[in-house]
Amino acid sequence: MGMRRILGLALAAATLAGVSALGAVSAGAALSPDISRDDCAAAGGQIVSRPYAGDACALPDGTTQAIT
Repeated sequence: MGMRRILGLALAAATLAGVSALGAVSAGAALSPDISRDDCAAAGGQIVSRPYAGDACALPDGTTQAIT
């Protein structure tokens, strides 16, 4: 019975580690996607100038993406 508990805990820990690693990668990709000026205009966004950060695209859904 003790061996099953240890294996169960090991499996649970591995699953949580895998999920958190996947979440971190997904979040990193979602935090700062870049967009071109043409794609911004096609999506209905507006080019906004940010001091010390360059230009960005303000999309109609309220998100802002860096211009490449």
